Amino acid sequence: MIKTYSFLFIAIFCEVAGTMLLPVSQNFTKVIPTVCLTIFYLVSFYLMTFVMDKLPIAIVYATWSGLGIFTIAILGYIFFKQTLAWQAILGLFFIVVGVVLVNTFSIKSI
Repeated sequence: MIKTYSFLFIAIFCEVAGTMLLPVSQNFTKVIPTVCLTIFYLVSFYLMTFVMDKLPIAIVYATWSGLGIFTIAILGYIFFKQTLAWQAILGLFFIVVGVVLVNTFSIKSI
C-alpha cells in the first residue's frame, strides 16, 4: 500500500509540475517548458496506471485532483502572485479535509 500511495503522490507532483509550466510555456511557444510539461504529464499518467490497479478509481481521482488543486493554488500564490480570497482558502482547506476523509475511510472498505 505504501508503494501505491508513493506512486500516487509522485503522479500528483508530476501533474502539478506540468500544470505550473503551462503559463511558462507561453501557449506552447517556448520549447523547453513545453517539452518538460509534456514529460511531467506523461509520467503522471503512467504512474496513475499502477495506482488504478490497486485503488478504486473514485478514490484515486479524488485524491489526485483534490491535492493537485490545493497544491496548484498555493504555488500559484507563491510563484505567480495570484491572490486568494479567504473563501478560496477555506474551500482549499475543505478539499484537503475531504481527501483525508475519503482515503481514511476507503482503506477500511478495500
